[in-house]
Amino acid sequence: MDLPKFLLGDNTDFPEDIFIIHLDYPRFIINLKDDEVEFLEDDEDLDEAELNAEMEDLIEKANAFYDREVARYEE
Repeated sequence: MDLPKFLLGDNTDFPEDIFIIHLDYPRFIINLKDDEVEFLEDDEDLDEAELNAEMEDLIEKANAFYDREVARYEE
């Protein structure tokens, strides 16, 4: 099965929050309410140097994904 890079999620326990889930390495969840990032990888599996260089780009891509999804929903 092919999975998308990003998923959009919500949860009834957090009605004000919208989450973007990144499914490629490094797997993480961004809470758009406060831009908090939670990594799903174990700490020892994360390459911090690679991560620092890549995260800004991934967060921009996640935000672009959200903008596209909202635009599609509004059509």
